Amino acid sequence: MAQVVITFTIMPLSPEVDLSPIEQKAKKEIVAFAGETDFKIEQKPIAFGLKALIIMFVMDEDKGSTEALEKKICALDGVSSCEVTDVRRAIG
Repeated sequence: MAQVVITFTIMPLSPEVDLSPIEQKAKKEIVAFAGETDFKIEQKPIAFGLKALIIMFVMDEDKGSTEALEKKICALDGVSSCEVTDVRRAIG
């Protein structure tokens, strides 16, 4: 089947939360769910020093919903929320 590009937006509990450990743990959860994949990770300023962690990754659309993965990432220390903000079918 086709590949899809998923974008997660992960919000920390506060501006003081270090995003590096969240990034590493989230990547580990994504690899466990989708297998070895390509990543693009960035930190996006939101307001008043708060930054969101934006993770884009590629997975096979046969894997289905990412709801279980979102719940695992939300359960990580320092994470306030995790949501899918974009899903696109990869062409090529």
